[in-house]
Amino acid sequence: MAIVSGVHSYEKLTAPGPAKVEMNLEVVVIPVFDVDRAKEFYAKLDWRLDADFKFDNGFRVVQFTPPGSGCSVQFGALISSAPPGSAQGTYLVVADINAARGELVARGVEVSGVFHAVTPGAQFQPVGNSGRVSGPALDHASYSSFATFSDPDGNGWLLQEITTRLPGRIEAEATTYASPNDLADALRRAEAAHGQHEALTGQSDKNWPDWYANFMSSEQHGTEFPK
Repeated sequence: MAIVSGVHSYEKLTAPGPAKVEMNLEVVVIPVFDVDRAKEFYAKLDWRLDADFKFDNGFRVVQFTPPGSGCSVQFGALISSAPPGSAQGTYLVVADINAARGELVARGVEVSGVFHAVTPGAQFQPVGNSGRVSGPALDHASYSSFATFSDPDGNGWLLQEITTRLPGRIEAEATTYASPNDLADALRRAEAAHGQHEALTGQSDKNWPDWYANFMSSEQHGTEFPK
C-alpha cells in the first residue's frame, strides 16, 4: 500500500494472466431417429464402438470413434432435441481422399465422387451444385479436395483432404500422424520430394533420414521445406 498526499492508495499489482485451460473437443452429438439403425451404419464403417449405455428412464448413449480420430461421435435417445439428420458438413479429414472414398465404397457406403470447389462454400451445397467440379484439386492442393456421404438419417459428412497444414495449425513441437496409413503417405510424399532434391543437387544424399524428417515436419507445420 502506498501513501499519496496523506491519502491511502492501493498500488495496482501486475499479476500474470491465468494459464490457458486445455479444452479438448472430444465428442460431437448427432441427432438420429433410429438408434439401432445408426449403430449398425457406423459399425459398418469400422469405427470403434466405445459405448452403448441404456438407462431406465429411456436415455441411451452410443459412441463411436473414427479411425485415428481424437474426437468421437455420440447419438442415442433423449440426447438431442435437434431434428434427426440436421447435422450437416461435419468434417472427416483424410490424407488421401481417393483412398478414403474407396474404403467407404468397399464398405457399401454411398459416397459422392471426389470434387473440388470453384465457388467458395460449394462443398457444403447439395450434390450437383454448379460450384463443384469433378475430380481432386490441381496437384491435390491441401484443403481443396472433398467427397460427401450421409448416414441413414441424413446427417452429412464431409471428407476433406489435408496433406500440408497452414502455419500455426499444429503445435510447433509436435509432428504427429493419425494412423500408419497417414504416416506411410507422408513418407511417400517425402520420397518424391527428396528425389527432386537429389536431381537438383546432382548427388546422392546420405543424410536422407534427416531430410525426410525435416520435410515431414515442415509439411505439417506449413513452414519452408528443406533445401
